[in-house]
Amino acid sequence: MNRNFLLAAATLWQREVVGFARQRARVAGAVGTPLLFWFVMGSGLGASFRPDGATGGYLTYFYPGAAAMLVLFTSIFSMISLIQDRNEGVLQGVLVSPVPRSAIVLGKVCGGTTLAVGQAAFFLVLAPLAGIPLDLVSALVFLGAATLTSLALTSFGFLLAWPMGSVQGFHAIMNLVLFPAWLLSGAIFPASGAAVWIQWLMKLNPLTYGVAAMRAALPATRIVGGPSAATIWGLSVLAALVGFGLAVYQVRRPIRP
Repeated sequence: MNRNFLLAAATLWQREVVGFARQRARVAGAVGTPLLFWFVMGSGLGASFRPDGATGGYLTYFYPGAAAMLVLFTSIFSMISLIQDRNEGVLQGVLVSPVPRSAIVLGKVCGGTTLAVGQAAFFLVLAPLAGIPLDLVSALVFLGAATLTSLALTSFGFLLAWPMGSVQGFHAIMNLVLFPAWLLSGAIFPASGAAVWIQWLMKLNPLTYGVAAMRAALPATRIVGGPSAATIWGLSVLAALVGFGLAVYQVRRPIRP
């Protein structure tokens, strides 16, 4: 990596983080939505639903799912800035500069991942409110799982946002993809109690393993009979690498006018 590559990536990363911090409504919405889901759904279903294999109540079980929702939405929607940069002419300026296009991917993906993991760290502080004990090792493993999950999701968001010229079009596609991916990730209910075809969809969903990794990091939220640690972490790493690789491949193709 040459100096220009790192400078371009770092500049785009900084632009992503600073731009997010200046939008207070976006910060509040990103954190408030999963927090509301967790509290309302966890409290509302806590007395009537006990997930199969869960070691605690539903509020405890749903905690990693709410964290995954935060990571998912922050990671994906951070890539709206890619469309905005193109419409404002910023992206064109980067494209004509003498830096590899992969620097754009690295800067944008790392920026989105930083935002998602930062908010996951804030959400992690609330774990004791759900009766989830925390220690340094569990916290670090949880944030490591959130990082891998966000890398994969942000890369996927980049992949979809790169050829688009409309924020509205990006929102439409994301709404079609995001909620089904989250619902079928084990965030709300475990695979063991679902229909067979739902179980297969959950196995094919990469987000399932991100949720499972965050769940495995916190002993109180674990469920009996989940995927093995090797499967969880192996597929989480694979999803991050494949997503980033596809995003790099995408930037080397011509942009549609």
